[in-house]
Amino acid sequence: MNSHTADMPTTTLTSADEKITYDAIIVGAGVIGPCVAAGLARKGKKVLIVEREWAQPDRIVGELMQPGGVRALRSLGMVQSINGIGAIPVTGYSVFYDGKEVDITYPYKADCDRVEKVKDLVKDGNDKVLDDETIHTAEYEDDERERGVAFVHGRFLNNLRNIARHEPNVTALQGDVIQILKNKESEVIGARVDIEGRGKIDFHAHLTFVCDGIFSHFRAELSPEHVPSIGSSFVGMSLFDADVPAKNHGHVILGSNHMPILVYQISETETRILCAYNSGKLPKDLKAWMTNDVQPYIPKSLRPSFDAALAQGKFKPMANKYLPARANDVTGLCVIGDALNMRHPLTGGGMTVGLQDVVLLMNKIGDLDFSDRETVLDELLDYHYERKPFDSVINVLSIALYSLFAADTKNLKELQRGCFKYFQRGGDCVNVPVSFLAGLKPSPLQLTRVFFAVAFYTVYLKIEERGFLGLPMALLEGIMILITAVRVFTPFLFRELIG
Repeated sequence: MNSHTADMPTTTLTSADEKITYDAIIVGAGVIGPCVAAGLARKGKKVLIVEREWAQPDRIVGELMQPGGVRALRSLGMVQSINGIGAIPVTGYSVFYDGKEVDITYPYKADCDRVEKVKDLVKDGNDKVLDDETIHTAEYEDDERERGVAFVHGRFLNNLRNIARHEPNVTALQGDVIQILKNKESEVIGARVDIEGRGKIDFHAHLTFVCDGIFSHFRAELSPEHVPSIGSSFVGMSLFDADVPAKNHGHVILGSNHMPILVYQISETETRILCAYNSGKLPKDLKAWMTNDVQPYIPKSLRPSFDAALAQGKFKPMANKYLPARANDVTGLCVIGDALNMRHPLTGGGMTVGLQDVVLLMNKIGDLDFSDRETVLDELLDYHYERKPFDSVINVLSIALYSLFAADTKNLKELQRGCFKYFQRGGDCVNVPVSFLAGLKPSPLQLTRVFFAVAFYTVYLKIEERGFLGLPMALLEGIMILITAVRVFTPFLFRELIG
Protein backbone atom coordinates (compact mmCIF):
# COMPACT_ATOMS: atom_id res chain seq x y z
CA MET A 1 0.00 0.00 0.00
CA ASN A 2 1.47 3.40 -0.97
CA SER A 3 1.29 6.54 1.18
CA HIS A 4 -1.70 7.94 -0.70
CA THR A 5 -3.87 4.87 -0.08
CA ALA A 6 -2.86 4.34 3.56
CA ASP A 7 -5.79 4.31 5.96
CA MET A 8 -6.73 7.71 7.35
CA PRO A 9 -7.72 8.34 11.00
CA THR A 10 -11.44 8.47 11.74
CA THR A 11 -11.24 10.88 14.68
CA THR A 12 -11.92 13.99 12.57
CA LEU A 13 -14.88 12.65 10.59
CA THR A 14 -17.49 14.73 12.46
CA SER A 15 -15.68 18.06 12.77
CA ALA A 16 -16.38 19.74 9.41
CA ASP A 17 -16.81 23.53 9.58
CA GLU A 18 -20.33 24.65 8.64
CA LYS A 19 -19.46 28.36 8.78
CA ILE A 20 -17.65 28.45 5.44
CA THR A 21 -19.02 28.14 1.92
CA TYR A 22 -17.38 25.24 0.11
CA ASP A 23 -16.79 25.20 -3.61
CA ALA A 24 -18.35 21.73 -3.72
CA ILE A 25 -20.22 19.34 -1.47
CA ILE A 26 -20.05 15.69 -2.50
CA VAL A 27 -22.96 13.55 -1.28
CA GLY A 28 -21.76 9.95 -1.14
CA ALA A 29 -18.32 8.33 -1.05
CA GLY A 30 -18.87 5.30 -3.26
CA VAL A 31 -16.65 4.82 -6.31
CA ILE A 32 -17.54 8.13 -7.96
CA GLY A 33 -17.65 10.52 -4.99
CA PRO A 34 -13.98 10.22 -3.97
CA CYS A 35 -12.88 10.60 -7.60
CA VAL A 36 -14.88 13.81 -7.97
CA ALA A 37 -13.59 15.07 -4.62
CA ALA A 38 -9.92 14.34 -5.37
CA GLY A 39 -10.17 15.77 -8.88
CA LEU A 40 -11.76 19.04 -7.76
CA ALA A 41 -9.33 19.36 -4.85
CA ARG A 42 -6.38 19.06 -7.23
CA LYS A 43 -8.03 21.79 -9.29
CA GLY A 44 -7.86 24.04 -6.23
CA LYS A 45 -11.47 23.68 -5.07
CA LYS A 46 -12.41 23.45 -1.40
CA VAL A 47 -14.43 20.24 -1.10
CA LEU A 48 -16.63 18.66 1.57
CA ILE A 49 -17.41 14.96 1.01
CA VAL A 50 -20.18 13.44 3.13
CA GLU A 51 -20.68 9.71 3.67
CA ARG A 52 -23.04 7.94 6.06
CA GLU A 53 -20.51 5.24 6.96
CA TRP A 54 -16.79 5.35 6.20
CA ALA A 55 -16.11 1.78 7.33
CA GLN A 56 -15.33 -0.74 4.57
CA PRO A 57 -18.58 -1.98 2.99
CA ASP A 58 -19.43 -5.56 2.02
CA ARG A 59 -21.07 -5.49 -1.43
CA ILE A 60 -21.22 -7.63 -4.55
CA VAL A 61 -21.47 -4.69 -6.95
CA GLY A 62 -18.52 -3.01 -8.59
CA GLU A 63 -16.06 -5.91 -8.46
CA LEU A 64 -14.93 -6.15 -12.09
CA MET A 65 -13.63 -3.10 -13.90
CA GLN A 66 -13.28 -3.07 -17.67
CA PRO A 67 -10.14 -1.61 -19.32
CA GLY A 68 -12.04 1.61 -20.03
CA GLY A 69 -12.44 2.10 -16.28
CA VAL A 70 -8.75 1.45 -15.62
CA ARG A 71 -7.88 4.02 -18.30
CA ALA A 72 -10.22 6.54 -16.65
CA LEU A 73 -8.46 5.98 -13.30
CA ARG A 74 -5.19 6.72 -15.08
CA SER A 75 -6.64 9.93 -16.51
CA LEU A 76 -7.70 10.99 -13.01
CA GLY A 77 -4.37 10.07 -11.40
CA MET A 78 -6.08 7.48 -9.18
CA VAL A 79 -5.10 4.16 -10.78
CA GLN A 80 -3.00 3.15 -7.78
CA SER A 81 -6.30 2.52 -6.01
CA ILE A 82 -6.14 -0.99 -7.50
CA ASN A 83 -2.86 -1.67 -5.70
CA GLY A 84 -2.36 -3.35 -2.35
CA ILE A 85 -5.78 -5.02 -2.24
CA GLY A 86 -5.05 -8.44 -3.74
CA ALA A 87 -6.67 -7.44 -7.04
CA ILE A 88 -6.73 -9.87 -9.98
CA PRO A 89 -5.75 -8.76 -13.52
CA VAL A 90 -8.41 -9.45 -16.15
CA THR A 91 -7.25 -10.04 -19.73
CA GLY A 92 -10.54 -10.99 -21.40
CA TYR A 93 -13.58 -13.25 -21.29
CA SER A 94 -14.43 -16.89 -21.85
CA VAL A 95 -17.95 -17.41 -23.18
CA PHE A 96 -19.56 -20.85 -22.82
CA TYR A 97 -22.65 -21.94 -24.72
CA ASP A 98 -24.09 -25.41 -24.21
CA GLY A 99 -20.64 -26.79 -23.42
CA LYS A 100 -18.75 -25.02 -26.23
CA GLU A 101 -16.28 -22.23 -25.45
CA VAL A 102 -14.96 -19.07 -27.10
CA ASP A 103 -12.06 -17.12 -25.57
CA ILE A 104 -12.15 -13.38 -26.15
CA THR A 105 -9.08 -11.25 -25.39
CA TYR A 106 -9.14 -7.50 -24.76
CA PRO A 107 -7.95 -5.24 -27.63
CA TYR A 108 -4.42 -4.17 -28.46
CA LYS A 109 -3.36 -0.82 -27.02
CA ALA A 110 -2.19 0.20 -30.49
CA ASP A 111 -5.81 0.00 -31.68
CA CYS A 112 -7.06 2.34 -28.93
CA ASP A 113 -6.76 6.08 -28.37
CA ARG A 114 -4.02 7.34 -26.09
CA VAL A 115 -4.93 7.66 -22.42
CA GLU A 116 -5.78 11.26 -21.61
CA LYS A 117 -4.00 12.94 -18.71
CA VAL A 118 -6.33 15.44 -17.07
CA LYS A 119 -4.51 18.70 -16.30
CA ASP A 120 -3.58 19.16 -12.62
CA LEU A 121 -4.81 15.66 -11.72
CA VAL A 122 -1.99 13.53 -13.13
CA LYS A 123 1.37 14.13 -11.47
CA ASP A 124 4.29 12.35 -9.82
CA GLY A 125 3.54 9.10 -11.63
CA ASN A 126 0.06 8.65 -10.14
CA ASP A 127 -1.20 7.40 -13.51
CA LYS A 128 1.04 4.33 -13.32
CA VAL A 129 0.20 0.99 -11.71
CA LEU A 130 2.57 -0.11 -8.94
CA ASP A 131 3.95 -3.58 -8.22
CA ASP A 132 2.32 -5.61 -5.48
CA GLU A 133 1.66 -9.29 -4.74
CA THR A 134 -0.94 -9.75 -7.49
CA ILE A 135 -0.58 -6.70 -9.77
CA HIS A 136 2.62 -6.23 -11.77
CA THR A 137 3.66 -2.94 -13.32
CA ALA A 138 5.09 -4.54 -16.45
CA GLU A 139 1.83 -6.35 -17.23
CA TYR A 140 -0.21 -3.15 -17.16
CA GLU A 141 2.32 -0.66 -18.49
CA ASP A 142 4.27 -2.70 -21.06
CA ASP A 143 1.88 -5.42 -22.27
CA GLU A 144 0.58 -4.92 -25.80
CA ARG A 145 -3.06 -5.44 -24.77
CA GLU A 146 -5.41 -3.54 -22.51
CA ARG A 147 -6.28 -5.04 -19.14
CA GLY A 148 -9.13 -4.82 -16.70
CA VAL A 149 -9.07 -5.71 -13.03
CA ALA A 150 -11.25 -7.49 -10.46
CA PHE A 151 -11.16 -6.94 -6.71
CA VAL A 152 -13.00 -7.06 -3.43
CA HIS A 153 -15.17 -3.95 -3.74
CA GLY A 154 -14.73 -2.68 -0.19
CA ARG A 155 -10.93 -2.79 -0.37
CA PHE A 156 -10.92 -0.83 -3.62
CA LEU A 157 -13.36 1.69 -2.19
CA ASN A 158 -11.18 2.21 0.89
CA ASN A 159 -8.25 3.06 -1.37
CA LEU A 160 -10.29 5.60 -3.34
CA ARG A 161 -11.54 7.20 -0.13
CA ASN A 162 -8.04 7.41 1.32
CA ILE A 163 -6.68 9.02 -1.85
CA ALA A 164 -9.41 11.67 -1.63
CA ARG A 165 -8.90 12.27 2.09
CA HIS A 166 -5.15 12.77 1.60
CA GLU A 167 -5.91 15.83 -0.53
CA PRO A 168 -5.40 18.99 1.60
CA ASN A 169 -8.48 20.65 0.05
CA VAL A 170 -10.81 17.78 1.00
CA THR A 171 -12.77 17.64 4.25
CA ALA A 172 -14.41 14.29 4.99
CA LEU A 173 -17.58 14.16 7.08
CA GLN A 174 -19.46 11.17 8.47
CA GLY A 175 -23.17 11.86 8.62
CA ASP A 176 -26.53 11.23 7.02
CA VAL A 177 -27.52 13.75 4.35
CA ILE A 178 -31.22 14.30 5.00
CA GLN A 179 -31.99 17.20 2.69
CA ILE A 180 -30.68 19.06 -0.34
CA LEU A 181 -30.91 22.76 0.52
CA LYS A 182 -32.46 25.24 -1.89
CA ASN A 183 -33.02 28.98 -1.98
CA LYS A 184 -36.24 30.81 -2.88
CA GLU A 185 -35.44 30.42 -6.59
CA SER A 186 -35.22 26.60 -6.15
CA GLU A 187 -31.48 26.68 -6.77
CA VAL A 188 -29.41 24.18 -4.79
CA ILE A 189 -27.19 25.81 -2.18
CA GLY A 190 -25.95 22.87 -0.09
CA ALA A 191 -27.02 19.99 2.12
CA ARG A 192 -28.38 19.35 5.59
CA VAL A 193 -26.46 16.63 7.41
CA ASP A 194 -27.44 14.73 10.54
CA ILE A 195 -24.16 14.21 12.44
CA GLU A 196 -23.85 12.03 15.50
CA GLY A 197 -23.17 14.23 18.52
CA ARG A 198 -23.85 17.47 16.61
CA GLY A 199 -27.36 17.08 15.28
CA LYS A 200 -28.72 18.48 12.02
CA ILE A 201 -26.24 20.92 10.46
CA ASP A 202 -26.57 22.95 7.24
CA PHE A 203 -23.52 23.07 4.96
CA HIS A 204 -23.38 25.43 1.99
CA ALA A 205 -21.56 25.20 -1.34
CA HIS A 206 -21.61 26.75 -4.80
CA LEU A 207 -22.12 23.30 -6.34
CA THR A 208 -23.54 20.12 -4.79
CA PHE A 209 -22.73 16.74 -6.35
CA VAL A 210 -25.14 13.85 -5.76
CA CYS A 211 -23.13 10.61 -5.96
CA ASP A 212 -25.19 8.41 -3.64
CA GLY A 213 -25.31 5.45 -6.00
CA ILE A 214 -27.83 2.76 -6.87
CA PHE A 215 -30.20 3.51 -4.01
CA SER A 216 -29.95 7.29 -4.40
CA HIS A 217 -32.22 9.33 -2.16
CA PHE A 218 -31.62 12.53 -4.11
CA ARG A 219 -31.68 11.68 -7.84
CA ALA A 220 -35.31 12.89 -7.82
CA GLU A 221 -33.96 16.43 -7.29
CA LEU A 222 -33.52 16.41 -11.08
CA SER A 223 -37.08 15.21 -11.63
CA PRO A 224 -39.66 13.15 -9.71
CA GLU A 225 -39.80 10.95 -12.82
CA HIS A 226 -36.11 10.10 -12.59
CA VAL A 227 -36.77 6.61 -11.21
CA PRO A 228 -35.05 3.36 -12.24
CA SER A 229 -36.89 0.31 -13.56
CA ILE A 230 -36.15 -3.25 -12.39
CA GLY A 231 -36.39 -6.10 -14.88
CA SER A 232 -34.19 -8.88 -13.51
CA SER A 233 -31.99 -9.94 -10.62
CA PHE A 234 -28.68 -11.56 -9.81
CA VAL A 235 -28.08 -13.99 -6.97
CA GLY A 236 -24.46 -13.89 -5.87
CA MET A 237 -22.28 -16.29 -3.89
CA SER A 238 -18.64 -16.36 -2.87
CA LEU A 239 -16.69 -19.39 -4.11
CA PHE A 240 -13.48 -20.11 -2.22
CA ASP A 241 -10.37 -21.71 -3.74
CA ALA A 242 -12.30 -22.18 -7.00
CA ASP A 243 -10.65 -23.80 -9.99
CA VAL A 244 -11.78 -21.31 -12.63
CA PRO A 245 -11.78 -22.61 -16.22
CA ALA A 246 -9.68 -19.72 -17.58
CA LYS A 247 -7.30 -17.79 -15.34
CA ASN A 248 -7.54 -13.98 -15.45
CA HIS A 249 -10.74 -14.17 -17.47
CA GLY A 250 -14.30 -13.27 -16.73
CA HIS A 251 -16.64 -16.18 -17.53
CA VAL A 252 -20.06 -15.95 -19.13
CA ILE A 253 -21.91 -19.28 -19.02
CA LEU A 254 -24.83 -19.42 -21.43
CA GLY A 255 -27.23 -22.11 -22.53
CA SER A 256 -30.50 -22.70 -24.31
CA ASN A 257 -32.06 -23.98 -21.05
CA HIS A 258 -30.80 -21.62 -18.37
CA MET A 259 -30.19 -17.96 -17.50
CA PRO A 260 -26.70 -16.40 -17.77
CA ILE A 261 -24.12 -17.17 -15.10
CA LEU A 262 -21.13 -14.88 -14.49
CA VAL A 263 -17.93 -16.00 -12.78
CA TYR A 264 -14.82 -13.94 -12.05
CA GLN A 265 -12.03 -14.15 -9.48
CA ILE A 266 -11.84 -11.14 -7.12
CA SER A 267 -8.91 -12.17 -4.89
CA GLU A 268 -6.37 -14.95 -4.60
CA THR A 269 -8.87 -17.06 -2.65
CA GLU A 270 -12.32 -15.71 -3.55
CA THR A 271 -14.32 -15.95 -6.77
CA ARG A 272 -17.65 -14.27 -7.38
CA ILE A 273 -20.51 -16.06 -9.10
CA LEU A 274 -23.63 -14.20 -10.19
CA CYS A 275 -26.66 -16.16 -11.36
CA ALA A 276 -29.30 -14.30 -13.37
CA TYR A 277 -33.01 -14.56 -12.62
CA ASN A 278 -35.34 -13.03 -15.19
CA SER A 279 -37.53 -11.11 -12.77
CA GLY A 280 -37.14 -8.44 -10.15
CA LYS A 281 -38.95 -10.73 -7.69
CA LEU A 282 -36.76 -13.65 -6.64
CA PRO A 283 -38.08 -17.18 -5.96
CA LYS A 284 -38.96 -17.82 -2.32
CA ASP A 285 -36.65 -20.83 -2.02
CA LEU A 286 -33.35 -19.59 -3.42
CA LYS A 287 -31.46 -22.75 -2.53
CA ALA A 288 -33.93 -24.96 -4.39
CA TRP A 289 -33.78 -22.67 -7.44
CA MET A 290 -29.96 -22.67 -7.41
CA THR A 291 -29.93 -26.46 -7.06
CA ASN A 292 -32.40 -27.13 -9.88
CA ASP A 293 -31.79 -24.29 -12.35
CA VAL A 294 -28.14 -23.35 -11.89
CA GLN A 295 -26.07 -26.18 -10.44
CA PRO A 296 -26.48 -28.57 -13.43
CA TYR A 297 -24.89 -26.00 -15.76
CA ILE A 298 -21.83 -25.12 -13.68
CA PRO A 299 -18.52 -26.14 -15.38
CA LYS A 300 -17.00 -29.28 -13.88
CA SER A 301 -13.91 -27.54 -12.45
CA LEU A 302 -16.12 -25.12 -10.49
CA ARG A 303 -18.47 -27.70 -9.03
CA PRO A 304 -16.56 -28.45 -5.77
CA SER A 305 -16.41 -24.76 -4.74
CA PHE A 306 -19.93 -24.10 -6.02
CA ASP A 307 -21.38 -27.08 -4.16
CA ALA A 308 -19.67 -25.99 -0.94
CA ALA A 309 -21.04 -22.46 -1.27
CA LEU A 310 -24.51 -23.77 -2.11
CA ALA A 311 -24.49 -25.95 1.01
CA GLN A 312 -23.68 -22.92 3.15
CA GLY A 313 -26.56 -21.00 1.56
CA LYS A 314 -25.03 -17.53 1.91
CA PHE A 315 -26.83 -15.87 -0.98
CA LYS A 316 -26.51 -12.19 -1.87
CA PRO A 317 -29.41 -11.09 -4.09
CA MET A 318 -29.23 -7.93 -6.17
CA ALA A 319 -31.90 -6.24 -8.27
CA ASN A 320 -30.72 -5.15 -11.73
CA LYS A 321 -31.83 -1.61 -12.53
CA TYR A 322 -31.98 0.52 -15.66
CA LEU A 323 -32.06 4.31 -15.62
CA PRO A 324 -31.37 6.57 -18.62
CA ALA A 325 -29.59 9.81 -17.76
CA ARG A 326 -31.31 13.17 -17.48
CA ALA A 327 -29.71 16.54 -18.09
CA ASN A 328 -28.32 18.32 -15.03
CA ASP A 329 -30.56 21.37 -15.45
CA VAL A 330 -30.90 22.48 -11.82
CA THR A 331 -28.66 25.39 -10.84
CA GLY A 332 -26.15 24.39 -8.19
CA LEU A 333 -26.67 20.64 -8.63
CA CYS A 334 -24.80 17.88 -10.45
CA VAL A 335 -26.03 14.28 -10.28
CA ILE A 336 -23.46 11.73 -11.44
CA GLY A 337 -22.70 8.00 -11.29
CA ASP A 338 -25.43 5.44 -10.64
CA ALA A 339 -27.56 8.18 -9.12
CA LEU A 340 -27.81 9.60 -12.66
CA ASN A 341 -27.57 6.62 -14.98
CA MET A 342 -27.69 2.82 -14.62
CA ARG A 343 -27.47 -0.10 -16.98
CA HIS A 344 -27.62 -3.89 -16.66
CA PRO A 345 -24.58 -5.17 -14.69
CA LEU A 346 -24.11 -8.15 -17.03
CA THR A 347 -21.30 -6.40 -18.94
CA GLY A 348 -19.56 -4.90 -15.90
CA GLY A 349 -19.67 -1.41 -17.38
CA GLY A 350 -21.04 0.62 -14.48
CA MET A 351 -17.75 1.85 -13.00
CA THR A 352 -16.36 2.52 -16.46
CA VAL A 353 -19.30 4.79 -17.31
CA GLY A 354 -19.10 6.62 -13.99
CA LEU A 355 -15.33 7.14 -14.09
CA GLN A 356 -15.36 8.30 -17.71
CA ASP A 357 -18.09 10.75 -16.72
CA VAL A 358 -15.77 12.11 -14.01
CA VAL A 359 -12.98 12.57 -16.57
CA LEU A 360 -15.33 14.51 -18.85
CA LEU A 361 -16.67 16.51 -15.91
CA MET A 362 -13.18 17.58 -14.81
CA ASN A 363 -12.46 18.78 -18.34
CA LYS A 364 -15.77 20.66 -18.57
CA ILE A 365 -15.97 22.43 -15.22
CA GLY A 366 -12.80 21.70 -13.26
CA ASP A 367 -11.20 25.06 -14.04
CA LEU A 368 -14.38 27.16 -13.65
CA ASP A 369 -15.21 29.44 -10.74
CA PHE A 370 -18.12 27.56 -9.16
CA SER A 371 -19.55 30.81 -7.78
CA ASP A 372 -20.38 31.65 -11.43
CA ARG A 373 -23.33 29.28 -11.25
CA GLU A 374 -24.86 30.15 -14.63
CA THR A 375 -21.65 29.35 -16.51
CA VAL A 376 -21.33 26.08 -14.59
CA LEU A 377 -24.94 25.20 -15.45
CA ASP A 378 -24.31 25.85 -19.15
CA GLU A 379 -21.29 23.54 -19.09
CA LEU A 380 -23.24 20.84 -17.25
CA LEU A 381 -25.92 20.96 -19.95
CA ASP A 382 -23.21 20.50 -22.60
CA TYR A 383 -21.73 17.68 -20.51
CA HIS A 384 -25.02 15.78 -20.74
CA TYR A 385 -24.78 15.59 -24.53
CA GLU A 386 -21.03 15.08 -24.75
CA ARG A 387 -21.24 11.99 -22.52
CA LYS A 388 -23.77 10.24 -24.77
CA PRO A 389 -21.50 8.60 -27.40
CA PHE A 390 -19.46 6.80 -24.75
CA ASP A 391 -22.15 6.02 -22.22
CA SER A 392 -24.84 5.01 -24.70
CA VAL A 393 -22.63 2.26 -26.15
CA ILE A 394 -22.04 0.58 -22.78
CA ASN A 395 -25.62 1.09 -21.60
CA VAL A 396 -27.31 -0.21 -24.75
CA LEU A 397 -24.84 -3.09 -25.08
CA SER A 398 -25.66 -4.22 -21.53
CA ILE A 399 -29.41 -4.32 -22.22
CA ALA A 400 -29.08 -5.90 -25.66
CA LEU A 401 -26.70 -8.63 -24.51
CA TYR A 402 -28.80 -9.47 -21.49
CA SER A 403 -31.87 -9.79 -23.73
CA LEU A 404 -29.98 -12.27 -25.90
CA PHE A 405 -28.17 -14.12 -23.13
CA ALA A 406 -31.34 -14.49 -21.02
CA ALA A 407 -33.41 -15.47 -24.07
CA ASP A 408 -36.92 -16.56 -23.12
CA THR A 409 -38.59 -16.65 -26.56
CA LYS A 410 -37.90 -18.67 -29.69
CA ASN A 411 -36.53 -15.73 -31.68
CA LEU A 412 -34.34 -14.51 -28.82
CA LYS A 413 -32.94 -18.01 -28.43
CA GLU A 414 -32.09 -18.00 -32.14
CA LEU A 415 -30.30 -14.66 -31.69
CA GLN A 416 -28.47 -16.03 -28.67
CA ARG A 417 -27.20 -18.99 -30.68
CA GLY A 418 -26.36 -16.74 -33.62
CA CYS A 419 -24.39 -14.41 -31.34
CA PHE A 420 -22.25 -17.25 -30.04
CA LYS A 421 -21.61 -18.61 -33.55
CA TYR A 422 -20.74 -15.07 -34.65
CA PHE A 423 -18.08 -15.01 -31.90
CA GLN A 424 -16.80 -18.38 -33.09
CA ARG A 425 -15.88 -16.81 -36.42
CA GLY A 426 -13.07 -14.95 -34.64
CA GLY A 427 -11.26 -11.94 -36.10
CA ASP A 428 -13.32 -8.76 -36.15
CA CYS A 429 -16.35 -10.78 -35.11
CA VAL A 430 -14.86 -10.80 -31.60
CA ASN A 431 -12.33 -7.93 -31.74
CA VAL A 432 -14.94 -5.25 -32.42
CA PRO A 433 -17.58 -6.46 -29.93
CA VAL A 434 -15.01 -6.80 -27.14
CA SER A 435 -13.92 -3.20 -27.78
CA PHE A 436 -17.46 -2.09 -26.94
CA LEU A 437 -17.54 -4.34 -23.88
CA ALA A 438 -14.17 -3.04 -22.69
CA GLY A 439 -15.34 0.58 -22.91
CA LEU A 440 -12.84 1.42 -25.64
CA LYS A 441 -15.00 2.20 -28.68
CA PRO A 442 -17.49 5.05 -28.08
CA SER A 443 -19.40 4.69 -31.36
CA PRO A 444 -23.17 4.06 -31.22
CA LEU A 445 -23.23 3.78 -35.02
CA GLN A 446 -20.67 0.98 -35.04
CA LEU A 447 -22.47 -0.76 -32.19
CA THR A 448 -25.68 -0.66 -34.23
CA ARG A 449 -23.88 -2.09 -37.25
CA VAL A 450 -22.38 -4.96 -35.24
CA PHE A 451 -25.64 -5.81 -33.47
CA PHE A 452 -27.53 -6.09 -36.74
CA ALA A 453 -24.62 -7.97 -38.32
CA VAL A 454 -25.27 -10.59 -35.63
CA ALA A 455 -28.98 -10.50 -36.43
CA PHE A 456 -28.42 -10.99 -40.18
CA TYR A 457 -25.87 -13.72 -39.49
CA THR A 458 -28.52 -15.48 -37.40
CA VAL A 459 -30.91 -15.26 -40.36
CA TYR A 460 -28.19 -16.65 -42.63
CA LEU A 461 -27.71 -19.61 -40.29
CA LYS A 462 -31.43 -20.28 -40.34
CA ILE A 463 -31.52 -20.23 -44.16
CA GLU A 464 -28.50 -22.54 -44.29
CA GLU A 465 -30.17 -25.00 -41.92
CA ARG A 466 -33.47 -25.04 -43.80
CA GLY A 467 -31.87 -25.59 -47.19
CA PHE A 468 -33.38 -24.78 -50.57
CA LEU A 469 -36.71 -26.49 -49.96
CA GLY A 470 -37.16 -24.78 -46.62
CA LEU A 471 -36.26 -21.32 -47.95
CA PRO A 472 -39.79 -19.80 -47.66
CA MET A 473 -40.05 -20.87 -44.02
CA ALA A 474 -36.50 -19.68 -43.33
CA LEU A 475 -37.27 -16.25 -44.81
CA LEU A 476 -40.39 -15.95 -42.65
CA GLU A 477 -38.41 -16.96 -39.57
CA GLY A 478 -35.68 -14.53 -40.59
CA ILE A 479 -38.13 -11.65 -40.76
CA MET A 480 -39.37 -12.46 -37.26
CA ILE A 481 -35.78 -12.64 -35.98
CA LEU A 482 -35.00 -9.22 -37.45
CA ILE A 483 -38.18 -7.73 -35.97
CA THR A 484 -37.15 -9.12 -32.58
CA ALA A 485 -33.69 -7.61 -32.96
CA VAL A 486 -35.19 -4.20 -33.73
CA ARG A 487 -37.47 -4.42 -30.70
CA VAL A 488 -34.60 -5.39 -28.41
CA PHE A 489 -32.10 -2.78 -29.57
CA THR A 490 -33.65 0.39 -30.98
CA PRO A 491 -35.88 1.56 -28.09
CA PHE A 492 -32.92 1.63 -25.71
CA LEU A 493 -30.62 3.29 -28.25
CA PHE A 494 -33.29 5.94 -28.81
CA ARG A 495 -33.72 6.55 -25.08
CA GLU A 496 -29.97 6.87 -24.55
CA LEU A 497 -29.29 9.17 -27.49
CA ILE A 498 -32.49 11.19 -27.79
CA GLY A 499 -34.40 10.78 -24.52
